[in-house]
Amino acid sequence: MSLLVTCPNCGPREVHELRCAGESTRRPQARPTRRELNDYLYVRDNVWGFQREWWFCRSCEEWFLAERHTYTNEVARTWHPEPAERRA
Repeated sequence: MSLLVTCPNCGPREVHELRCAGESTRRPQARPTRRELNDYLYVRDNVWGFQREWWFCRSCEEWFLAERHTYTNEVARTWHPEPAERRA
């Protein structure tokens, strides 16, 4: 299977040049309980349809987000994450 994903820096890349790190989740608040931390690290929604995922480009060595359909592998869009200081 061949999948083409567009890196926001490098442009279209074959999936072999990238690494999918899985579903993007929300970080727990300041001091999470053990349950919240466990859920953050290990529990995923595993949706049928579009989900937001972390990807790493081996060419430019940058992380980015992609919205990919879990059944068809269609990548709707890719973008750089917002810097942490802007989210605060």
